[in-house]
Amino acid sequence: MATKYIFVTGGVTSSLGKGIISASLAKLLQARGFSVTIQKFDPYINIDPGTLNPYEHGECYVTEDGAETDLDLGHYERFLNVPTSQANNVTTGRIYHHVITQEREGAYLGKTVQVVPHITDEIKRRMLLLGQTGEFDIVITEIGGCVGDIESLPFIEAVRQLRWDLGVHESCVIHLTLVPYLKAAGELKTKPTQHSVRDLSEAGVQPDILVCRSEYPIPADVRKKIALFCNVNQNSVIESIDAETIYDVPLLMRKEKLDERVIAKLKLPHRADPNLDTWKEFLGRLKNPTSEVNIALVGKYVELPDAYKSIIESFVHAGSANECKVNIKWFQSETISDENVASLLQSMDAVLVAPGFGERGFKGKLEAIRFVREKNIPFLGICLGMQCAAVEFARNVLKLEGAASTEMDPETPHPVIDMMEDQKQITQMGGTMRLGAYTCELKKGSRAYAIYGKSKISERHRHRYEFNNKYLPAFEEAGMVATGINPDTGLVEVIELQNHQWFVAAQYHPELKSTVLNPHPLFVKFVKAAINHAKTK
Repeated sequence: MATKYIFVTGGVTSSLGKGIISASLAKLLQARGFSVTIQKFDPYINIDPGTLNPYEHGECYVTEDGAETDLDLGHYERFLNVPTSQANNVTTGRIYHHVITQEREGAYLGKTVQVVPHITDEIKRRMLLLGQTGEFDIVITEIGGCVGDIESLPFIEAVRQLRWDLGVHESCVIHLTLVPYLKAAGELKTKPTQHSVRDLSEAGVQPDILVCRSEYPIPADVRKKIALFCNVNQNSVIESIDAETIYDVPLLMRKEKLDERVIAKLKLPHRADPNLDTWKEFLGRLKNPTSEVNIALVGKYVELPDAYKSIIESFVHAGSANECKVNIKWFQSETISDENVASLLQSMDAVLVAPGFGERGFKGKLEAIRFVREKNIPFLGICLGMQCAAVEFARNVLKLEGAASTEMDPETPHPVIDMMEDQKQITQMGGTMRLGAYTCELKKGSRAYAIYGKSKISERHRHRYEFNNKYLPAFEEAGMVATGINPDTGLVEVIELQNHQWFVAAQYHPELKSTVLNPHPLFVKFVKAAINHAKTK
């Protein structure tokens, strides 16, 4: 069968959860036996989110092939258990960059290069790319931003043209809107939805299905009104009520028959009802924990939890696997000092030091690590967290005064963390780090080997600085051992502390590979260590 295309747009306001709705619909279609992928088109002019401040846009999610992408791709992978790639995230910046490069090379034969047709043709080409691989029955395309924004107009225009090109029943548009509840009037208001659909219709795209976000159930008469004013069938007005957890959304959408509406619209063969047994088991364990732990997350972007989205979700997956409720306690690393570290962290069952860039909050992270190392509290360090663990050990155990990362102190006498040689020549910021999946070999007999249960693993990276192997013999002699090594470069990937109940730090980002069906072993065992520590306190 020819690939079918679903477009998900949003109106009224951003952050309504287009990514979760797209991932939930994909999950339902996948559970019916269709092969599905999701792509995100973002209307900003950055080439990718790699250079964006996490406060602006949440975390930057890295794919297997090393693309720095939007955090929604993390949701796609966690729900579908299928890796995404460079092709799954496209920005306006990348579209324009491609078209302008083509123009400079003379590809348009002297024609005037315009938004229509040149920009929209390039958007359409990219919207169809994944469908042309022959791997997918259905491609879901999420259009970022809000209908009515200037920057999303070329994307909406591309959707209008594509629907015409593809023909009837080959595509479907789902529009996500807000139905707010006005306390003073005591009722749900449909006007924002009407305006949003009108904006979309004015751009030439009529939605087939409306998914209405609301804090309260939407009664039949309100649905009827929305259907009447927005030119959709009443059974295509879908309620999306605030859920206890994002992992409830596929089941809520199933109840609302979103997948059935899509199947009818696209004239898809009616395969078996979705098999969601393992999903329900996961939710059952998540909602009925037998134990509870408090885990500290020490980072510098803690005011915006979305900056650590994948880590939070990894704890959800690992918590369910251990039938344990994981309470994440947020600690701004800038506020941690020698004086207050004990009062802040001594009641914690485990401590994670988060990834990040730059000097801000670096000292606080070192203090937190010193405390957990000395007090034998389970510890997991990720990326910069691993580098901090190395610096702390060098300073306080090896007594190397002034030991640091050259990222924080270029003049340090002991660069235990240093920039890779091939990075020193790079001046551009975007996409120039060590990115994507790399192999790592784990030493037999180590804690890391026991955690993974195998010696060869592949994990995703996003960093410029590495452990300086010149210091490795001194570290190992003092009890901090490199138990994960990249076989091609000899670079240190995992360090762990002997004579400590659970102290593991990784240069890579394990959180990027944790999914509902495959919770990441590092997080699963870290939560287990926290449960054990809680029992002995």
